[in-house]
Amino acid sequence: MAMEDGEARDAGSDDAAVSSSVWRYARAARAHVVVDAADYFHLMRGAMLAARQRILLIGWDFDTRILIGDGRRWWNLPRKRIAPARLGAFVVWLANRRRSLEIKVLKWNFGALKAVFRGSMMIDLLRWWKHPRIGFKLDSAHPLGCSHHQKIVVIDDRFAVCGGIDMAGDRWDTSEHLENDPRRRRPTGRLHGPWHDCTMLLEGEVARELGDYGRTRWQQAGGKPMAPCAPQEESAWPEAISAEFRDVEVGIARTRSQYGNAAEVREIEALFVEQIGRARRFIYAENQYFASRTVAEAMAARLMQPDPPEIVLIMPESSHGWLEQAAMDGARTRLFRAVKDKDPAGRFSIWHPCNAAGTPIYVHSKLMIVDDEILRIGSANMNNRSMGLDSECDVFIDAARPGNDHAVAPITRLRMRLLAEHCGLASETVAQLVAHHGGMAAMIDAAPTTRKCLRRFVPRELGEAEKVLADAEVLDPERPEEMLAFYRRGGLFKGLLRRPR
Repeated sequence: MAMEDGEARDAGSDDAAVSSSVWRYARAARAHVVVDAADYFHLMRGAMLAARQRILLIGWDFDTRILIGDGRRWWNLPRKRIAPARLGAFVVWLANRRRSLEIKVLKWNFGALKAVFRGSMMIDLLRWWKHPRIGFKLDSAHPLGCSHHQKIVVIDDRFAVCGGIDMAGDRWDTSEHLENDPRRRRPTGRLHGPWHDCTMLLEGEVARELGDYGRTRWQQAGGKPMAPCAPQEESAWPEAISAEFRDVEVGIARTRSQYGNAAEVREIEALFVEQIGRARRFIYAENQYFASRTVAEAMAARLMQPDPPEIVLIMPESSHGWLEQAAMDGARTRLFRAVKDKDPAGRFSIWHPCNAAGTPIYVHSKLMIVDDEILRIGSANMNNRSMGLDSECDVFIDAARPGNDHAVAPITRLRMRLLAEHCGLASETVAQLVAHHGGMAAMIDAAPTTRKCLRRFVPRELGEAEKVLADAEVLDPERPEEMLAFYRRGGLFKGLLRRPR
């Protein structure tokens, strides 16, 4: 059942929600988690080639210069039938050859400034703008200082993707995260560092719901209204993928700030509090940031209760850029210490992945697994912006929902696969070690460090200026009206958490 009883189904409405934490529930005929962008880019190339009516791309950034295919030309096919490997040319090639296909691209407006410095990208965008069946729109429908951060793809309202991977530079990598991999190359030709990410493929009713949401977003950004796609049996689901989940209910949660007639939505924040509070045995999470007061308080509250769950966070060693390092990394240090003060059983830990050469792997994924019952993937970081400022979209599978009990086993396999990737071990070995050591943190501590490994986060001492910047949430406010407020009473520590010294 796609909708809860009594819920109004209105594609133009942005605030008709099942609850304060969930926008809609819908069935997925198939669902599958894709880990790391090398596989994702390859799969999306095939999915877009299978599109028949509409491709809707929603993202924080699109770099038309990236390669989403190997560009090989097979001897048994004429050259003109081989799709280009570069994203910008591929989209034009596809639109020219599928007269019934329309392609819509929605991108954050601020990121468009980067195009000026991206050489051939300006030419690609001009070709997109001029094409009668390609719609390219910059999303500025948000308050000053907020961003459009979702990463959604919907094809024919039958197949969809929601997660953390942008079709942008610096994203491509394999799960091996090899040192100086020559394939891990920016459009400029320079190599970039190891990068870890994930997203979820979805097929069926849930794709139609995400299509509804995407069309609403398009219209809010100033685009002309789009009708739903006509029902069709064909699906762009990649043939090479055997789905981890079949016939499963998927929930959708959003964040957006109030703008114009669109009301504020904080479902993602409420969902974090609910799902963290439900944890009985463990929480495994991968996230770019740990800077949300609300998320930290929810974890602290659960850790203070009897028989607290183990909480393992996988995060990058440091943020990109000095501004993010000053704001986000400082907030992580402050919140880590504050949460540890509420963790008498020592169940809370943060870890950084490194490849076999010892190079830190940047973690961009936004994933959370609770008790192997809840699997959540989306665009939302564990920072204040994702709770109330930026547009975000997360999807989740809850095995406690009716008809979802079969999801536990594949969620467990995914968690072991991710730990195995980070520790350079086989999934079966990780499962045995977790059982032997009685938990994830103990297993990680005992794992070899001569290969890919996880290193325990050790907070450094912050200077007074760094403490003030982090505590005041200057670059990561909780609401748009606080964007330019350089002092807020309480700030990062205005709730359950005590300000650490």
